[in-house]
Amino acid sequence: MCALLAVFTCSAAAAPAPRQTERSKQKVLAEKTRAGIQQKLAELKREVSKTESEREDAADTLAESEEAISNANRLLRDLASEQSETNATVAELAASQERLAATIASQKQQLSRLLREQYVAGNEDRIKLLLSGDNPNRINRDLQLMAYVSKAQAKLLGSLHGNLAAVASNRDKAENAREELNEIAQEEREQKAVLEKEKARRAALLGSLSNRLAEQRKEIGGLERDEQRMAGLVDKLSKLIKEQAEAAAAEQRRQEALAAARAKAAEQARLLAEAKKAERKAERERQRERERERLAREAAKKPPKVDPRTGAKIPPVPVPVPMDPIDDDEPPVVAQTPEPKPEPVAPRKPDIALAPAMPEGAFVSLRGKLRAPVSGKLAARFGAKRGSGPSWKGMFIKADEGSEVRAVAGGRVVFARWMRGFGNLILVDHGSEYLSIYGNNQALLKREGDAVKGGDPIASAGNTGGNEESGLYFEIRHKGAAVDPAGWVNF
Repeated sequence: MCALLAVFTCSAAAAPAPRQTERSKQKVLAEKTRAGIQQKLAELKREVSKTESEREDAADTLAESEEAISNANRLLRDLASEQSETNATVAELAASQERLAATIASQKQQLSRLLREQYVAGNEDRIKLLLSGDNPNRINRDLQLMAYVSKAQAKLLGSLHGNLAAVASNRDKAENAREELNEIAQEEREQKAVLEKEKARRAALLGSLSNRLAEQRKEIGGLERDEQRMAGLVDKLSKLIKEQAEAAAAEQRRQEALAAARAKAAEQARLLAEAKKAERKAERERQRERERERLAREAAKKPPKVDPRTGAKIPPVPVPVPMDPIDDDEPPVVAQTPEPKPEPVAPRKPDIALAPAMPEGAFVSLRGKLRAPVSGKLAARFGAKRGSGPSWKGMFIKADEGSEVRAVAGGRVVFARWMRGFGNLILVDHGSEYLSIYGNNQALLKREGDAVKGGDPIASAGNTGGNEESGLYFEIRHKGAAVDPAGWVNF
């Protein structure tokens, strides 16, 4: 009864100390994971910049502001998505809490009724009943009834304790979710302030640089340098992607070889265990055979028995050899699998953040079926002359600022940062040495290493990098060479 009454006793919990939310822990872990590839790509970008002259470009003045605007937009989008998911979690936890509360209330009522009935019955214990000297049939019946009641009480009590623990767990989860929502709201306020500040800063810079930007857009040398810069970036990225793809393949081969070695060692251990078991069985059979021979020799030495009625000799009865008690019920030998010797590998796993996310040949099969990366008007086509300068290596699609830019196919983001001549730039690797390139974006919504599916929003259109009109610069490259997107995309 005391155990039942204890369920209704509750104590006030101490106020929890400030804690780090699960969201914060995951963000820290994600940033650590990205650190390696971010450093590699930063070095790659510096190498590309070294190959060109140190001549100042007016658009470079906008770089810091345009990158900040891009980051703020991406973070705001991520925060909005997180907020939606967290709100859904809070709603689900609230509904679960209501269901648990109703169940607990019902279980407490049942326990109250059991306590009351037990009190009214006088709480007769088993020892007293056994010593009462009453009719044995009645005693047996009452004891069985008491056992049923005890089992029911124990089951109900266990269920109630489980539900109370679930309530406490839900309360902790809900508190964590509320703290995460507060974090998100605070970060949203900070990012909106950053966004407004950087937009104002960029507008002021554009006003002061408008004449210089217009002049530089007309320079043939500047356009040629932009093309060389892009070619250099694609070339270095292709090498890095190839290295990481090889590292990924090598890691897979290593894991497969390790798994094969373990399987082989397990099979060898199993065969060895079976051989030992068979040898033990054979040895026991030899021992039994020797025992049979000994008993036969002893029986031969004894005088033969005679049937008193007939006087005939009674043939000796074969003496059974006692069986080894573990012959037939011997437990199976558990094979001890020896761990294969560790291979001489580097302690850190290879960084394969840029390994292709699509199987070989998948992108080629989509030729002529790709959807346009952004809704807008085609303003410049592949191969057309850019005034008196070089021809277009891709297409420019006029689009409203902020329009969603979507990946034309699945792949992995291998570059997502500001670059002279192209502003906020994002490149997606589709495998088989195919890249799609999206330039002049207002914001980049994905980060290097992210896997994307066809149609996923990856950026928003803009006019960064000193471009005059808002829209998207789009290219497709194969083995470093630009190809006509019109043969791939339905515009």
